[in-house]
Amino acid sequence: MTERGADPVEPAVDATTAQFWDELYQRRDQVWSGRVNAVLAEVVDPLPPGAALDLGCGEGGDAIWLAGRGWRVTAVDVSATALGRLGAAAARAGVASRITVARHDLTRTFPAGRYDLVSAQFLQSPLELPREAVLRAAARAVAPGGRLLVVEHGAPPPWARESHPHARFASPEEILAALDLDPDGWHTDRLGAAHRTGTGPDGQTGSLVDHVVLVRRHERR
Repeated sequence: MTERGADPVEPAVDATTAQFWDELYQRRDQVWSGRVNAVLAEVVDPLPPGAALDLGCGEGGDAIWLAGRGWRVTAVDVSATALGRLGAAAARAGVASRITVARHDLTRTFPAGRYDLVSAQFLQSPLELPREAVLRAAARAVAPGGRLLVVEHGAPPPWARESHPHARFASPEEILAALDLDPDGWHTDRLGAAHRTGTGPDGQTGSLVDHVVLVRRHERR
């Protein structure tokens, strides 16, 4: 798959949303590091491979890492530019056959199917996003015995140039409560904060905090 950025906007994709994210990716040849998110790697390492859904996959660092470990991945994003880069990178890594690329505007459509792992990494947007509704849809997509992993920014990065006094970061407990899960059908495997060192846009480093929710759907009885 070659990189795309000027495709006609699909009916199920909001034009403003698509343009915002495509322009963000087109500012640089590569926006993200290409490395797997650390919490995802920790969670997945002991698991047998299965079917995974990567929501907001961007340029595909997580999807390619999962596919390299035998997972069959459905990688979803609204940006055609990001998905084009993912396809090219997956081909270079030799894992394209295990990745299905799907363009979705999650405010409008959600991929079908059930998955052993649903990963929602940093679904926090400067645009309007019904995040709680998206995360509940993500939970519904988890197969019996499968897991939903939600990782969100817990605070602004230390290099943020602008203060946002009205910005609010949901606590892990609030994220879990918003999922509105049936307690008889789910087990909470992890709930809390993770700290990591990140690199800012000008090469500066600092400590970042992520809020982590990992829940597992019970097997059918």
